[in-house]
Amino acid sequence: MGRVVVSEFVTLDGVMQAPGGEEHPDGKGGWTMRFFDEEAGAFKHAELFAADALLLGRVTYEHFAAAWPTITDEHGFADRMNALPKLVASTTLTEPLEWNASLLVGDVADAVRAAKASFDRDILVFGSAGLVGALSEQGLVDEYRLMVFPVVLGSGKRLFPDGIDVTDLKLVDTKTTRTGVAILTYRA
Repeated sequence: MGRVVVSEFVTLDGVMQAPGGEEHPDGKGGWTMRFFDEEAGAFKHAELFAADALLLGRVTYEHFAAAWPTITDEHGFADRMNALPKLVASTTLTEPLEWNASLLVGDVADAVRAAKASFDRDILVFGSAGLVGALSEQGLVDEYRLMVFPVVLGSGKRLFPDGIDVTDLKLVDTKTTRTGVAILTYRA
């Protein structure tokens, strides 16, 4: 049975929005770039190659589908991103989707449960703030992998917004890169 793994870039103040330069309401995008190094890249590479699928919200899917098909690299990361099946949670998109993607049909929680049953390895969730919130509320997240960057933004979408229920997690792994990025792995 597959596991839903939420893997996010977050700031010290919990902001997950616009890590790679995407649109941020206060123009604060691209905050990961100066801290991303070989260690962070190796972590993301291993994570991606241990997964069977990506699970994305509409906005993240649209950003990724516009960019990844044209990206190449010598480590095979882009090829893997492009080859993995993508499951997209959206109420506004219609089939067919591009970039090896398909829409989750019906209730999102039921569709994710079915996806977990159909894959053997990790189902990675990148970005997708709204989807992460919905999955968390339904108890469908098996693991959180947070790359905490040593920067405070002061504004933007947060991984865990105000008003969520108390949730206890178990810290199962920590790493710190030379640039000060803390990689924290929590299990639900």
